[in-house]
Amino acid sequence: MKVLVVDAGGRGNAIAHAFSRSDKVEKVYVAPGNAGSEFFPKCEQVKEVPSIRAIEDIVKFAKKADVDLVYIGPEEPLSLGIVDRLEEEGIPAVGPKKEATILEASKCWCKDFLRRIGVPIPEYRNFDDPEEAKEFVREWYESGKGNVVVKADGLAAGKGVFVCDSLDEALFAIDEIMVRKRFGRAGERIVIEERLYGVEVAFTAISDGKTVKPFGHAKDYKRAFDPDDIDGMREFYIGFMRKFITKEEAERLYREGKLLNPNTGGMGAVSPHPKVDDEIERKIMELVVEPVIDNFRRVEGKVFKGVLYPVIMLVEEEGEIVPKVLEINVRDCDPGAEAKLPRLETDMAELALAVIEGELEDVEVKFSPDYCVAVCAVSGALKGREGLKPGYPADHYTSQPIEGIEEAMKIATIYANGIAKPNGYVTTGGRVLTVVGRGRTLEEAREKAYSALSKIRFPGMRYRRTIGLPDVPD
Repeated sequence: MKVLVVDAGGRGNAIAHAFSRSDKVEKVYVAPGNAGSEFFPKCEQVKEVPSIRAIEDIVKFAKKADVDLVYIGPEEPLSLGIVDRLEEEGIPAVGPKKEATILEASKCWCKDFLRRIGVPIPEYRNFDDPEEAKEFVREWYESGKGNVVVKADGLAAGKGVFVCDSLDEALFAIDEIMVRKRFGRAGERIVIEERLYGVEVAFTAISDGKTVKPFGHAKDYKRAFDPDDIDGMREFYIGFMRKFITKEEAERLYREGKLLNPNTGGMGAVSPHPKVDDEIERKIMELVVEPVIDNFRRVEGKVFKGVLYPVIMLVEEEGEIVPKVLEINVRDCDPGAEAKLPRLETDMAELALAVIEGELEDVEVKFSPDYCVAVCAVSGALKGREGLKPGYPADHYTSQPIEGIEEAMKIATIYANGIAKPNGYVTTGGRVLTVVGRGRTLEEAREKAYSALSKIRFPGMRYRRTIGLPDVPD
C-alpha cells in the first residue's frame, strides 16, 4: 500500500511515522513535508508540491504516484475542499469534506451550534464590530465576572486566541484581531467568552460518519513561556512592542499581569493526559463527541468523517466534573499528535481504511500505556540585520544552522516542524523541532526528551523547561 500524507510540519511527520510502522504500507509520501519527513523508514518528502494549499498539485501527485489513500493533517487544505477534490478523482481520503470543516473554520458558528444542541460550553458572545466588543469587555470587567478569552472567528494556525488576565489585555486582543488585522479575514468576527479555570484536555476522536471512537488525548502547553520565565517574556515584549524595558520594569509588569506571555500553536504536550481516566473519557464521549457527530448529521445534514478534536476544559460544578468545549477542530492536534501517535498500537493503515470504508465499528483503537513527552524547540528572540525579532509566535528569523539532530535521535524521536537541508539542516519556521521522549513513567519520558534537547543547538533556540512537570499551567 502507498500512502500520501498532506502536511508540512511535525504533526504530518508523526502521522507518516505511524503509517510507516504498518506492515501493509510500502511507501509513505509527505507533501509538501520538510527535511525531517525522511527521518523514518519508507517515508519520502514530495518536493514538487509547494504548499498544503496547492490542491491541484497534490491531486496530480496522488494520481501520478498511484497512492491507495491520502491522509490530510492540517485544517487549511480541508477547508479548501481537498477531500472533495480527491474523491472526485476516485482517490480515497481521510478527513472531513469542505462543508463539515465549518466546525473549525468558524468559531462563531460552532459556538452557536454547540449551544443549540446542548453541549456544555462557556458563556460567550459573537461580535463583528470592534467598538461593540470593547464596550462588552469593559462592562464584563466592571461587573467583576472574571477574565475573558478573545478568539478570531476563522482559521489562524492556532494563534488567533488571546487568553486574557486583564481588561487591558482584552482590549489589546480586540485591536490585534479586528483593527490591526493580524490574522487577516479570520478576524472579521470574534468570539469573546468567559475564561474557564480547570484542567484543559486536547481530546481526539475518530469517526467514519456512523461510528465514533476515542483516538487518544494529551495535555497541551500553549503559552510561549514558562510561568516564571520573566527574562524570556521581557525579550519578547521588547521585540514585539518595539519598546525597551529594564529588568525592573519587566518584573513590575509581570506582577501586574501585563508582561506578554502569548498563546501559541503549542510548545509541547504530554500523552496520555495525566488527569484523564476512563470515566472522564467516557463522559467526554457521551456529553460532547457523540452529540456533535450525531447532531451534525441529524440537525445540519452533514456527515463528519475523520479526526474530531474538541478542546475540553474540565470544570467542577456542584461537585461534578463537567467537560466544557472551548473550541472544536476538524483534524488531529499539534503538538498533541506528536505525543500521542508514537503510542498508537492499532495499525494506522487498517484504521484509515476503516474510516474510508465505513467499518470503524470493527476496529479496536488501542494505545500503549507508556507516556510520551513532546517538547517544541522554537525560533526565539534573535537580533540580526533587521534588528531584534521577538520570536515565535511573532516575527522570527529563519535559515539558522541546526546542530545535534543526529545525536538527539539516539535518545528520543524527532519530528521536524520547520527545517530544510540545503547543505546542513537550517530552520524555516517558528516551531522548528518537536523532541519526543517515551517511557513507562512520565518522569522517564520527560528525562529522555530534555536529554535529547540538550544535544540540539541553533541561534535563538528556545523551549519551555517545564513540560510534563506536575501542576504547571498549560
